[in-house]
Parts: sequence; C-alpha cells; structure tokens
Amino acid sequence: MYALFEMSEAIQGFMETGGQVLTWIAALIFVMWILIFERIAFVRISYKKYEREMIAQWEARTERKSWNAHQIREAIISRASNKLNENLPLLNALVALCPLLGLMGTVTGMIEVFDVMAISGSGNARSMASGVSKATIPTMAGMVGALSGVFASTWLKRVAKRESELLEDHLTMDH
Repeated sequence: MYALFEMSEAIQGFMETGGQVLTWIAALIFVMWILIFERIAFVRISYKKYEREMIAQWEARTERKSWNAHQIREAIISRASNKLNENLPLLNALVALCPLLGLMGTVTGMIEVFDVMAISGSGNARSMASGVSKATIPTMAGMVGALSGVFASTWLKRVAKRESELLEDHLTMDH
C-alpha cells in the first residue's frame, strides 16, 4: 500500500513539474490507448463472430459465380474492412496531436523562463530551472505518446488489412 502511495506522489510530482499542458497530454494519451484497446478487443472478440456470420451467410448461397454474387461478395468484404478500420483515423489524429501538445508545452515553459529572466533581470540558472523543466517534460511526454501510438496504429492497420484479405480468401466463388 505504501508503494502505491509513493507511486501516486511521484506521478503527481511529475505532472506538477510538467505544467498544465502535461495534464492535457496525459488525457490525450489515455483516450488514445482506450481507442487502441477497443480496436484490439474488437479484432480479437467481436470481429471473429462477425466474420463467422459473414462466411456462413456466403456459404449458404447456392449460386456464387454470377455478377450479382460477385457484387455481394465485394460488399461483404467492404463492410468488414470498414468495421476493422473504424476508429483508425481518429487514432491517427490523436497520435498527431501528441507532439503538437508537447510543442505547446515547450512554448509555455519557455515563456515562463523568459518571465523569470525579465523579473529577476538576470540569467540565473536556478530561477530558470522550473521553466526549463516545464518546457522539456511535455515535449518528451508528447513524443513518447506519439511513438507508442504510431506503433499501435501501424499494427492495427496491418491486422485490419490481413483480416480483410483472409475474409476475401474464405469467401470462395467455386459454385
């Protein structure tokens, strides 16, 4: 229990050191990872059921060679692809926002540094230290969030493409 308390104090101290922008970055990363976990759960659980239903629907057809059957097959594949790629554009937008918010943290931190310099009238390193940390910590957090989101987003795109191709392979036109 004590370790949990220490950890929460360390996180709180980190958030205070990074300034207000770091709170926005943390919220953005939290939402981004909720979307990532939702997509993973969809692919692993819900999509498998949907895929089985679509394959069964296709297999129940007696005729699969006509132009009409080909269009139905294409529609099934297209709907499945849309379901697989559903929140990926939003996820990509959140990934792109992470470094931009980090840059905003850099700017606000540097403004604080310049304010301290203007008030004190000198370039005292001790008085500028808090502003410099408010400038660098959000930048780092934004980059870390963006990197983790890029890896997850790329993986999810690859999974969506693979699952779409597998469904296309399962919907044979042999009758």
